[in-house]
Amino acid sequence: MPFYYMDWTYLLIIPGLILGLWAQHKVSSAYRRYGQVQTRLGRPACEVAQDLLRRNGNTVVRVGRVHGQLTDHYDPGKEVLNLSEGVYGSSSVAALGVAAHEAGHAMQKQEGYAPLKLRTAAVPIVNFGSSAATPLFVLGLIFSWQPLVYVGIALFSLSVIFALITLPVEFDASRRAVRMLTEGGYVTEEERSGVKAVLNAAALTYVASAVTSLLSLLRLLLIARRNND
Repeated sequence: MPFYYMDWTYLLIIPGLILGLWAQHKVSSAYRRYGQVQTRLGRPACEVAQDLLRRNGNTVVRVGRVHGQLTDHYDPGKEVLNLSEGVYGSSSVAALGVAAHEAGHAMQKQEGYAPLKLRTAAVPIVNFGSSAATPLFVLGLIFSWQPLVYVGIALFSLSVIFALITLPVEFDASRRAVRMLTEGGYVTEEERSGVKAVLNAAALTYVASAVTSLLSLLRLLLIARRNND
């Protein structure tokens, strides 16, 4: 079976990897820079996050603390907004931006934001597809059974769709974060620019993930097509 052509297709992944590395650099750089800039308000991110939720009518979600750096996330199942160690007690511009972003996700759930509901519902299906896609694809190539190859591609495409659905969810959470912080008077105009810089950098990582997923799908399709020749 002609596996020789598989090597050059790896070149398709390089742009996504480069974009991903650049995005990670932007996130680290922005977080490091604005993590050293304290807000005039001086309130820790944990208090601000809880206050933002209450101000917007969300009294269900509680704020918790998790280990690690930039491991902040909202758990819709447990209704917990988890802030990392470097964010939880910090009153920096970066910390408030991250905390407000997660609060934005909590507000998305409360308001029934459609893309978030779709992404949450897709998680178990995508997890199954991600674990089964590669083995089925490879087995299809080994046994020269094209239907199995395309089943693997179809399963992998679920992760691509998931990455694309994630984009509006993350962008909307960031917009909500900036708006809530500004309207609530938690940041000054100058600090607002710093919050946007941090969140825009973080958004690049999701764009990079989506691009990489699309390029990976293209690679699989090319392999399948040439395997069928």
